[in-house]
Amino acid sequence: MFDWEAAWHAALYGPSGFFARGEKPSAHFRTSPLVGPELAVALVELLSRVDAALGFPPVVDFVDVGAGGGELAFAVRSLATGSLAARLRVTAVELGPPVELPGVRWTSAVPECVGLLVGHEWLDSIPCPVVTGPSSDPWITRWWPSLADGAQAEVGAPRDAAWAAAVASVRGAALAVDYGHLVSSRRFTLTGYRAGRQVPVVFDGSCDITAHVALDACAAAAGGDRVLVSQRDALAALGLTGTVSGSGWEWLESAARAGRIAELRDPAGLGSFGWLLHGNGIPVSSLLPPLPPWCPDPASFPEL
Repeated sequence: MFDWEAAWHAALYGPSGFFARGEKPSAHFRTSPLVGPELAVALVELLSRVDAALGFPPVVDFVDVGAGGGELAFAVRSLATGSLAARLRVTAVELGPPVELPGVRWTSAVPECVGLLVGHEWLDSIPCPVVTGPSSDPWITRWWPSLADGAQAEVGAPRDAAWAAAVASVRGAALAVDYGHLVSSRRFTLTGYRAGRQVPVVFDGSCDITAHVALDACAAAAGGDRVLVSQRDALAALGLTGTVSGSGWEWLESAARAGRIAELRDPAGLGSFGWLLHGNGIPVSSLLPPLPPWCPDPASFPEL
């Protein structure tokens, strides 16, 4: 029987794997941190709220799990100001080769931390077993009951375990930002990406291999105080609404910023990503106001 999980892991993280040899996501697809600084601006605001809820500890962490080229970690480090900047420790977690960036330390394992841990498009790159229905796998029974005979499904148990461990590692808050689906909208989404294009899945290390995340299952596995909302709503709650003001050069700058925020909040694109936010030792209500629950956009599912 073909071991999908082992083949997937080797293709990404083996000796000649896609990420192990130093490929960075920025060379292959556009992610929210690459749109501009606005995502980092929102996360600095979220980190500031976490910091306040923790009582302004002597050291406050920002941990970027699955950091890729470190763009998000470096942007957060650069945008923090005042007391937060003076106490801030930024850690990028990545299995591939690190990138030297001022103020960013690198590690290959999720550290214990006090502050905010972010897994931005991390869970989708964690390899999973693949089964064909009918399946008696316990995870499938609970989280993919609609699996039809002959249809395939990714078993999200490894992602659940990884996220539960990440949430347990932090005192403060943990945020997963990813594309995904709910038990009401499951679909097999395993696909490949190379140089900005969707490509067939091959396990030779030549492409990124990814699949949508069952964020509802991850939420239940980590437990505790949590919310699952859309990126569109979360960014607005953190102050990113994209208004245009001023005149002349100021107007041009604000218009460009508004365009970037619109891309991040596009309900047919990045805005449809799920934000799964857990509080660990602090209430989620101190970080975000009540927001509508996340409803993933089926149009974001890859055509297979």
